[in-house]
Order: sequence, then C-alpha cells, then structure tokens
Amino acid sequence: MGGTVRWGVLATGGMAAAFTTDLLGMPDAEVVAVASRSAAPAQAFAERFGIPRAYGSWAELAADDGVDVVYVATPHSAHREAAGLCLEAGRAVLCEKPFTLNVREAQELVALARGRGLFLMEAMWMYCGPVVRRLVELVRDGAVGEIRAVHADFGLVGPADPAHRLRDPAVGGGALLDLGVYPVAFAQLLLGEPDRVQADALLSPEGVDLNTGMLLGWDSGATAALSCSIVADTPLTASVSGTKGRIEFSRGFFHPEGFVLHREGREPEEFTVAGRRDSLQHEAAEVMRCLRAGETESPLVPLDGTLAVMRTLDAVRDRIGVRYPADDAAPDRAGGHRPAGGTAPDGTGVRRPAGARVTPA
Repeated sequence: MGGTVRWGVLATGGMAAAFTTDLLGMPDAEVVAVASRSAAPAQAFAERFGIPRAYGSWAELAADDGVDVVYVATPHSAHREAAGLCLEAGRAVLCEKPFTLNVREAQELVALARGRGLFLMEAMWMYCGPVVRRLVELVRDGAVGEIRAVHADFGLVGPADPAHRLRDPAVGGGALLDLGVYPVAFAQLLLGEPDRVQADALLSPEGVDLNTGMLLGWDSGATAALSCSIVADTPLTASVSGTKGRIEFSRGFFHPEGFVLHREGREPEEFTVAGRRDSLQHEAAEVMRCLRAGETESPLVPLDGTLAVMRTLDAVRDRIGVRYPADDAAPDRAGGHRPAGGTAPDGTGVRRPAGARVTPA
C-alpha cells in the first residue's frame, strides 16, 4: 500500500473526535467514512469533520471497500463485536484500549486477524510516542542496569453517579480497565508478563473497582507497584529503578513531555521531545507504516503483548473479585493467568478475596 491511507471511524464519541482531528492533520491520511449505530450521529459527525460517507450501522462501514483501516472507538464492552465485524469483512483494525473486556475476547480477535492475515493493533498510544520509545531504548542499553522496581499510578475523581458507565459492570466499569491498563502496560513494556499478581481493591455496590492497588512480581526479582482509581486524584507519575540508576516521569507519564535519568556520579539527564504530548498521530503513523510495509502486526504494539496485558488485568480482577457478565460467555477464561493466591466464593455468587472491600453508594 502506498500513498494516502483511507480511514474509517467506528463510533462518534470523544475518542473518535480526538483521533479524527489528529488524522486530519496528517497529509498521508484521509478519513473517508464514519459509522454509528444510527444514522443521525454518524451524519452529524461527518458534517463536523467533512467526512464524505456516513453510515447508520457498523456493518455498512465494515463492508466499504474504499476503507483501508477502521479505527474502533466504541466503549470497550463493544470492542469484540465491532472489531470482529470489521475483521470478518476483511478490514484492517486499530482498536482502542483496553483491547477487550477479558483475555478470551482478545484471543478471539487475535486468532481472527491472524487467521485472515489482517492487520490488527491495540491503540496503546503510550507505546508509540517518541518519549516512551526513547525510554525503552535506554533501558535496553542498560542505562539503569537491571530493573528492580517500577511504580506507576493513574487516578482521578470520577463520577459518583451509579448510573454512569464507570459504575456499570455490564460495560466493563471500574478503574482497572479504563485507567489501570496504563500502569500495567507501562510495567509490562519494560519487564514482560509478570510471574505473580497480587491486588487489593475498594469495590462499589455494583461490583466494580473504585480504587485498586496491584503488586506484580517477576522471577528476576523485579516488582511493580501500580494503582488506579476513580475516587482519588493521584499524581499520575511513573518511575523505573534499576541497579545503576532510575528514570522518573512527571505528571502524565502515559503521554509524557520527557523524563529525567538519574545515575550515580552524574548530573541528572533530562530527555524531552518537542510537540504535543497528547498527539494521537504517532499511533496513526505506526499503523500506516505497517500497512504500507505489508505487516499484520506492529512491533511497537505486538499482539502477544496485548494478550499478556489482558491476562494480567484478568488476574487482577480475579484477585479483587470483579466479574463482568461477558466473562460468563465461556465456562472458563481460556489462557488466563496462572493462579497466585486464593479467592473463595462468599455465597453471593461474587468471588471476593479477603482484602476486597465494598463501599456503600
């Protein structure tokens, strides 16, 4: 594939608008179609951004042969359905994070894409940004020695309304999938999939996590202390500590302007990159590079890495007792994380570890 890449946008919410805005600023990208579940929002979105085709169903967009790749920006509870529909129709897909509700759904999408030889990537923009890519290079070059500890947090004061999607188990509510995916993905970018997972959480009456702490462990001796919250405004920082130094990120580690490298006997070294820290163009550029090169997976956001993060998120949910209706679509979570520690039913049908606490509405 050469020249301009033709994009379709599936959904019309805030993420779809942000991504479309950034695509329109790229000379080698063209947004040619948008779809929603009904015609009116799709047409309004198309008029807002000057998109030539608007569809009132996802299937119509998936069937559009004038689309090279579809960006799926639905709520994550619909990722399996929306991305699967596009892959079945032969479209390449960039799917928002978290990739799916659980690892079973993720495995189904990956198997579908690989079976059909189609491009598929999770929209983990953090991995594609130049600052984080520079971090990976430094760590691989031994700038901090052997990693011994990673710390990262992502918390905000979210809506208290029980009717909001963040409080709804049916759509994958809670802090973990919306926000916790970033600290987990950050740690696993540097250390790979953990060998052990521990977690504790404050749960809502609806059964979603409001405030979650995670401790991941590796046989190398490395640990990661991570947290996420929709009831507390946390620092949103991250650090990587090793046997020869440490790297510190200021607020907004998931779309950083830069970081500081500290090494014994040297002055702190600051690494920065010019430009917007919140640009989605980096991940779009990686998708288009892969399509032009005939690659069906991105080396920056490999599908095996996406599956590994989903296994960890499943393991955390198991430890804290959060279960979604979609989890019951299969008798077991195929490919789930190795058990570590015990949880036991409490007679209510919800698995609640001893540390899980429920807060009143």
